[in-house]
Amino acid sequence: MNSIYILIYCLLFKSVLLFSQNTSKPNIILIVADDMGWGDVGFHGSKIQTPNIDQLAKDGIVLDRFYVSPICSPTRAGLMTGRYPDRYGLRDNVIAPWIQFGIDTSEQFLPQLLATAGYKNRAAIGKWHLGHYERKYLPLNRGFTHFYGHYNGAIDYFTHEREGELDWHNDWNTSYDKGYSTDLISEEAAKCIKQYKKDGPFFLYVAYNAPHGPLQAKEEDLRLYGYDPNKPTFGEANGKKEQGRGNTRWQTYAAMVTCMDRGIGQILKTLKEEGIENNTLVIFHSDNGPETNLGGSSGPLKGKKFQEWEGGVRVPAVIKWPQGLKGGWVSDQLCGYVDILPTLCAVAGVKEKTVKPLDGVNILPALTQKKKISREFYLGHGSIIVDDWKLVKANAGNNKMKNSEDVLFNIVKDPLEKNNIRAQHPEKYQQLLNAVKVYDDIVSAVKVPPYDAGRNTFKAPKEWNILN
Repeated sequence: MNSIYILIYCLLFKSVLLFSQNTSKPNIILIVADDMGWGDVGFHGSKIQTPNIDQLAKDGIVLDRFYVSPICSPTRAGLMTGRYPDRYGLRDNVIAPWIQFGIDTSEQFLPQLLATAGYKNRAAIGKWHLGHYERKYLPLNRGFTHFYGHYNGAIDYFTHEREGELDWHNDWNTSYDKGYSTDLISEEAAKCIKQYKKDGPFFLYVAYNAPHGPLQAKEEDLRLYGYDPNKPTFGEANGKKEQGRGNTRWQTYAAMVTCMDRGIGQILKTLKEEGIENNTLVIFHSDNGPETNLGGSSGPLKGKKFQEWEGGVRVPAVIKWPQGLKGGWVSDQLCGYVDILPTLCAVAGVKEKTVKPLDGVNILPALTQKKKISREFYLGHGSIIVDDWKLVKANAGNNKMKNSEDVLFNIVKDPLEKNNIRAQHPEKYQQLLNAVKVYDDIVSAVKVPPYDAGRNTFKAPKEWNILN
């Protein structure tokens, strides 16, 4: 009889738990891919196998006009602050291992705000890349309650090393976990979901390092794309010292994307198995356009990583929240990375005002009521979008852009940026010139150093253990 009572109690407890999860604030999972292009997902016509991302797009809302910075650290900074990275000196460069720079600690990060709304567990899993020189810049000092992953970009997927030292951590401690980094990130995310669900709403920031270089994939994934171990790899074939194992760069890149997609599937499956899928908001997007020389694709879009052309800043993006958003459609709302913070704060019911003014806006009305929000979106270096119009200035500070004259596009009608209609629309051209000047004139008190600053004399700390 006692065993029956225990069984009934357990069933009732589980029902109460599921009820509380289904009627409370949503869990939030923000998933970011690294250097994945517009043309690298199946729902944009890619040959790369991405069934889980494609299903997410089918079930959720595709954000068809989602913009980011053309490089990594600035995008991730904008996600965390809701402010353009120009405001704290992080537009021109990423935070390389040897660079002594971090985001000003007066900037308020997303998990700090979510903490005020009852999100007890807030985990950063995967790639950080927002400053590592001092402990004050690390995740556990920026509002996260748990960190599992690496401080730097471009780590070795198998050894987890950067600059010859192990860069893999569990909270403040060095982690000696073995395995392919993409798999470890996915497994940790699933583990956290299971642990956190009992404590109310949680926030997971799942930042994959895939498919960023170095090009390294597992053989089981390479075989999905015709890998032949009896043929030379691309590194051996062209005489360069590379770390790939596939016969071609694209083959290895595709294998890396598919492995990440499988991990995203594991996260989604865990939500379903734990009974919290309906009240979990999932966002997926890439941090910038692809490095096309490594196998990534911008699809039909012009440009790539490092550039403010569409291929460098317009990325695949999806949002799904079954209980709060009707899925199965494509939104043409202009939005992007700086909108994530204000939107998630609205979803979470954050009452606290941000310390500094935001550049991002809450796009929930566009997703719940399909109300178009009129707005401007700064892309950096003389580039801006205002509703349907895009301006790209010449000689605006990005040496990766080679346009010799200012160009104006109706980016909705001409997403491939083929027709410069500046001469036909002088008033619109002047309007965008005035708009972009406001952002181009921003001057930060600090600025990220040039990429190679300090590189020649740099020696990585032992196991990337940051003591100061």
